[in-house]
Amino acid sequence: MPFETAPRRPIRELPDELISQIAAGEVVERPASVVRELVDNTLDAGATQITVRLSAGGVRLIAVEDDGVGIAPDELAIALRRHATSKITNLTDLESVGTMGFRGEALAAINSIADCALISRPAGQATAFSLNGLTGELSPAARAQGTTVEVKELFFSTPARRKFLKTDATELAHCIEAVRRHALVRPEVGFAIWHDGKLVEQWRASSSSTENQESQRNQRLKDVFGDDFINQSVQVDHTQNGIRVTGRAGIPDHARSRADQQFAYVNQRFVRDKVITHAARSAYEDVLHGHRQPVYVLYVEIEPTRVDVNVHPTKIEVRFRDGREVHQAVRHAVENALAAPRAAVMTQQSAQMAQMAQNTQNEPSNQSFSRFSASNTPLAGIFTASTAINYVANRELLPSETHQISDVTAVWPPQNNPQTATSNSFDSSPKNHSDDTIWPLGRAIAQLQGIYILAENAQGLVIVDMHAAHERIVYERLKSQINVAEAAKSSLSSQPLLIPATFAATPLEVSTAQECAETLLQLGLDITAFSPKTLAVRAVPTTLAKGDAVELARSVLAELALHDASTVIQRAQNEILSTMACHGAVRANRKLTLDEMNALLRQMEETERSDQCNHGRSTWRQISIKELDALFMRGR
Repeated sequence: MPFETAPRRPIRELPDELISQIAAGEVVERPASVVRELVDNTLDAGATQITVRLSAGGVRLIAVEDDGVGIAPDELAIALRRHATSKITNLTDLESVGTMGFRGEALAAINSIADCALISRPAGQATAFSLNGLTGELSPAARAQGTTVEVKELFFSTPARRKFLKTDATELAHCIEAVRRHALVRPEVGFAIWHDGKLVEQWRASSSSTENQESQRNQRLKDVFGDDFINQSVQVDHTQNGIRVTGRAGIPDHARSRADQQFAYVNQRFVRDKVITHAARSAYEDVLHGHRQPVYVLYVEIEPTRVDVNVHPTKIEVRFRDGREVHQAVRHAVENALAAPRAAVMTQQSAQMAQMAQNTQNEPSNQSFSRFSASNTPLAGIFTASTAINYVANRELLPSETHQISDVTAVWPPQNNPQTATSNSFDSSPKNHSDDTIWPLGRAIAQLQGIYILAENAQGLVIVDMHAAHERIVYERLKSQINVAEAAKSSLSSQPLLIPATFAATPLEVSTAQECAETLLQLGLDITAFSPKTLAVRAVPTTLAKGDAVELARSVLAELALHDASTVIQRAQNEILSTMACHGAVRANRKLTLDEMNALLRQMEETERSDQCNHGRSTWRQISIKELDALFMRGR
């Protein structure tokens, strides 16, 4: 059968109504998309209280009310036109967008597929005015200052789209999530969500204007996620190359099986960005077990000219001018926040409790004493200066396995104690400590089954996995020494290969190798073009000389094309150091003295990331007095 050519179709302009409906397909995916766009507008209007009213999951009705500046009557009709906005006026404004909305597409797109109405009253105006989106009729209405946007019968003009919606409960959940994303970054704004006449969610605005932004955000995070999120996360605050990263990062123990509690904001805009996601995930590589997903809420503040928010009509995607700088800033911010041992937090809490107990004791008229008073508990001898003991491990009693790496890492004795470095016997004589001397991990009291160390502190009982803890200590010292050596040389030392390792490369790999030759050399890699479609690895980092050169080169080139390739080198080095530390750490069934146990506890309090071993497992657990009482039903 001969091939028949299709008849020629003339080129003609699309009608405005069809253009708006095509645009609506990009902007409005479901009722939650409408909620997100309308709340964006309310925030740009300076609202301090936003109320969202829904019916049938947002399909029948979406009404968003605010107390913002309002819209003048002569601008109401213009607001529903395509590409009409008050946010930008020229190209310069577009390159440095500082508002949530700016494209001027949302209201027009929504009006083309639903029955819309605008009711607004600016400050100083005697009455509000209502605009019918279908007829364009303008009439007086009753309303306080602010704006209300009503969207009824979503997708009524495109019934095929309506068939793709889920159940009302599912659509309602998406709408709540859309508002929650705004609430997490705007603690100064109150949000309320009503569904079919019932209040389903409410987050009150910060009541105190004197609180700093960090306190307000922590309170909002507590309101949204609960106290458990604050208790199981650490504060993030880091500035690098003009990029500030704040927020909270969940501790590894609080990781989840799903990535449903990962929120990233760029200049107060919720985004889904691969650079930020990859950077945050890489910061957890050294402490997270398996395929667990971290929990975090991160706020990235960057100069608007260094980020392009005009990437997609939904404005949920962004593009950075220098993605590697952002990647490094986010990764270092989360890494630094997770590095501090969490036991240090207990020091401050214990000090506060001891101070409160001391104040109570000094009051002659008060005969009731705190349970954790420094004067009436079995732990009193731990936290008073008169009986404080500086425990020092005997290096000669350390396990024999450590001799293989003893030339590159010290084991338990702290390096900052000159007496420790030369002492060959235990030192258990009293030392002159200040009155507020408190050991977060407490004092060792026993060893269980040759595996666990039992210690007591002000909170109760501490159980330590001695192998996992010692493994992390040795591992961190190995990393520290490697980093010092690399910093002195400013670049990684490389090992030339006797026979270059060649591999078939993609065009992207070839171009990346040519464009980033200097960066590769700094990482200790020498990758050159062997032919137009082949690359040759001629040198690798010295510490990775026995690894797979081709696999390493491919991984680095892939990361370098998107993010920061130094993480690949660091990850490969850390795997080797982790193996060394695992073999060098104290083994199970090794009997330790109390001095050795206490020396290990003190070192854990000083070592970064000592809460998890190299494989992401917890190294210690706290069992409070309250939990112990519950086991034996005390007080019931």
